[in-house]
Amino acid sequence: MLGPLAKTLKVSLLEKRYTTEFPEHREPLPDSYRGRLRLDMDTCISCSACAIICPNKTITMVKVLTDKGDKIMPQVGHERCLFCALCEEVCPPKCLTLTKSYDYETYDKRELVTRPEELD
Repeated sequence: MLGPLAKTLKVSLLEKRYTTEFPEHREPLPDSYRGRLRLDMDTCISCSACAIICPNKTITMVKVLTDKGDKIMPQVGHERCLFCALCEEVCPPKCLTLTKSYDYETYDKRELVTRPEELD
């Protein structure tokens, strides 16, 4: 009866772990990696091209109050994003870009909807 318990204690206390703890050690990402979207609000021209081209309807245009008045800018629902980069390709001023960030830990998927002010 104590054999399995003793073996479990030995393994858990004396042997090296087989997994790495997140985010202590991060694997290097390839150059072609596509992660979280970033928006440069100053150069966005509110053309809605990103929302129109998005195949999964991840991007919706919402009203944002800026120092120049009301402007329509992209809001991203990261829970639906395919990371296809079509929005980045079609953006005329190149204000919407994909980064290498991949931190999406959350308990509530509503937190994955990112307003334009938070896409930096």
